[in-house]
Amino acid sequence: MSATHNLTGSIAASHVHKWLRAWYGADVPEAVDLDVVRQMLPTTPYGKGVREIRPPVQFNDDAFEGMLARDPGDPEVWGIAYNGTVSPQRQRFTIAHELGHFVLHRDRQQRFNCDKESVYSGHETMRLIEREADDFASNLLMPGDRLREWISNGRIDLHVLSAIAKRFEVSFEALCIRFIKFTSQRAILVYWDNGYAKYEWRSSSAVRTRARIRRTGDPQEPLPGTLAADASVVQAWDGIEMSAAIWCPEEAPYMKLREFKHSYTSRDRVLTLLLLESAEPRAWDRSWQDKEISASHAEFYASR
Repeated sequence: MSATHNLTGSIAASHVHKWLRAWYGADVPEAVDLDVVRQMLPTTPYGKGVREIRPPVQFNDDAFEGMLARDPGDPEVWGIAYNGTVSPQRQRFTIAHELGHFVLHRDRQQRFNCDKESVYSGHETMRLIEREADDFASNLLMPGDRLREWISNGRIDLHVLSAIAKRFEVSFEALCIRFIKFTSQRAILVYWDNGYAKYEWRSSSAVRTRARIRRTGDPQEPLPGTLAADASVVQAWDGIEMSAAIWCPEEAPYMKLREFKHSYTSRDRVLTLLLLESAEPRAWDRSWQDKEISASHAEFYASR
């Protein structure tokens, strides 16, 4: 058995980082070497009964993301495949995701096919294990202690976040989502696809203070008066200050936020980051205590 069922991706990744420090005899490199992780895992408690994880191989198909499979001719050997046509950062996340399946799930089945069909329309158990593998990959590639240190030392803008993404060798979008989970600031991240909101992530302090974007329809379009709605503005990595009420209807008129914008090359995909002024949770509101930041696995998987 590879792991107990109460083992989470974050805990497993934390143990792997501990073993990596022992492997290196020093600090783990900022950009985790997944080949080292692959070679090391069979020698750890997470690799019990496994002699080898073979080097990942490319399998290029538009619908294919990644795969982990046991060698039918040798049960002590596992292999990984990934889509080599995507960016190097996405390839890294996919390989880390498959290593997550190896650590967390290989006692359940002999093969994991992480294609788009299974991610978007798979049954609940499949979606759950995909989220768990994503959690492992995120924590392995972007360890929270290091990220928290880097984002707590000064002013945040997209230049800073992009530089951190490069240090981790992960996608800019994956880093932005990770930032939302770890920042103490009130922050909201919105991903727009062809003019409509595909997902919204909110930091824990944004959830506590009920900061959320104004809803005008389903699907949601960018709000008038915002950079997201202004097609003439392609990039705003330094951000523009504006009234928070333009975006968030429950914010007082005197509250401010800074809106940042990143447009991808084709301009049909846009990231909006909102950093709001600090505010206390409303004294009468306790609903946030029962809520967690959440988004569908399909939305996060698309971000990798």
